[in-house]
Amino acid sequence: MIKKVTLQTIFSLFICISISYSQNLPKYYKLDHHSALAKINDSSPSGNDVEDIVTIGDTIWIVTAKGLNMSTDNGNSWKSFYDTETFGTEGIYTIGYDKYNKTFWASTGHTIDFQGSPLPKGTGLHYTTDNGNKWTNIPQPVDSTYDSLFVYGINNGVDLPEVHALPIVVTEQNVTYDIAFTPGTVWITSWSSGLRKSTDMGKTWQRVLLPPDYLNSIKPTDTVKFSLIPQRGDEGYLNYLAFSVASANDSTVYAGTVAGINKSTDNGVSWQKFNNKNQNGTISGNWVKALKYNSLTKTLWAATWRAEDNSEFNGVSSTSDGGNTWNVFLKDENVWNFGFKGKDVIATGDYGPFRSSNEGRSWILPTSIYDKNTGVSFSINSFYAAASNGSSVWLGSGQGLAKITETDNQMWVGDWKLFVASQAVTAGTQAYVYPNPFSPQIDEKLIFKYSTNGKEASVTIRIYDFGMNYIRTLIQNAPRNFNVDSGIEPVTWNGKDDGGNIVPDGVYFYSIDLNNGSKYFGKILVVK
Repeated sequence: MIKKVTLQTIFSLFICISISYSQNLPKYYKLDHHSALAKINDSSPSGNDVEDIVTIGDTIWIVTAKGLNMSTDNGNSWKSFYDTETFGTEGIYTIGYDKYNKTFWASTGHTIDFQGSPLPKGTGLHYTTDNGNKWTNIPQPVDSTYDSLFVYGINNGVDLPEVHALPIVVTEQNVTYDIAFTPGTVWITSWSSGLRKSTDMGKTWQRVLLPPDYLNSIKPTDTVKFSLIPQRGDEGYLNYLAFSVASANDSTVYAGTVAGINKSTDNGVSWQKFNNKNQNGTISGNWVKALKYNSLTKTLWAATWRAEDNSEFNGVSSTSDGGNTWNVFLKDENVWNFGFKGKDVIATGDYGPFRSSNEGRSWILPTSIYDKNTGVSFSINSFYAAASNGSSVWLGSGQGLAKITETDNQMWVGDWKLFVASQAVTAGTQAYVYPNPFSPQIDEKLIFKYSTNGKEASVTIRIYDFGMNYIRTLIQNAPRNFNVDSGIEPVTWNGKDDGGNIVPDGVYFYSIDLNNGSKYFGKILVVK
């Protein structure tokens, strides 16, 4: 699940921390699930809005709005783990592969309503060693009520100096957003729960101490005079809100927070922090939404967004010398994640999959993403994930999964294959919308697919509620020309009425009127 956390989430954290000591936790509801095995074996993944990708040879793991999907034959067929015994209907927040012991991991969670505001709630981690046939399930890590002390540093001659830490005893605002691995260690970042590590495959978790906001580094020989409290206070707390993590080698770990990038070379004991103000040539912004390390170029890439200060801005920051110096690219672009093909880096963002073969000095977008075998093309710019295997590059977008098999390693030159979770329009009298059921908060856009039988027509698309009361006109008398088997009509609905308000849950209807007399009519189920 894409890390669509806002600054409002940061400032609502105090509310969440306060319920750590309350017995009146908000109620939440979870749909029943049943099957113990993957549900389907189909030519496309279940769900669009592809938010994360991991490739391991011919095995591809992806996260969609409908959960976790896997292919073991390079995308020819897919299995979905949505609504299974392990995952139920939970959202997937991150996936990762531990190359040291060949284990695949995923974290889960969902959103609850707390005093009228949405809050993410972590529901655990899961790992498999056999491509999903069996899963080991781990509860979301929390602290015991009195687990609130670190032994760290020196303190005026005291043998065992203590760092007080506020225990995180609930899973609200405690969702694992990223995961990384070093030999024998699993590292996770879980927002208010901070950075944690496990050396026993998740049986136990150790909370990792990072520098407070006002310090640029910590080490065991320091005199300790701070506390670990992930909420507003005189000492600052943004560096305790951990969001991303990456390993550079067997001993070096980087952790991204809302206050910068932290680096450790001694298994998380000592840390050095890089932010927008404490260096010459700094990162663009302190909110580190993603971290990825390219071992071929020995370069760390970071999606660095503006957190609070006006001097910060969204962009991409990279370092090839361990953080001593930084380069900044793609100013004001909202980049969500990174992928690599050899030495090339791909930065996926709101305005496309930017790709560079020269360490960021220039960036190239694909001219078009079009599947000539099906006639399907992608009409939106939002891309969330990228990966590669062999000569292929995989892209996750808000409209589906795309794969290009490149010719002679030429950038963006080759044949595209697009995977879209929709039914085919097989006749000129059919129409289809997807995803359906549709969640404006998860799926973002409902996509319309229909045919004009290859003839020019003026098209009008309208939305009505269950009582056939008018809700919205999406296009009116717009010229369109689509064959029966051609691509997706680039008309979408974001779930809002003419006044800009998201419609309530329920059944809605759409009408597609063509000036040649053809009319399509269908039902939409809106759920949140």
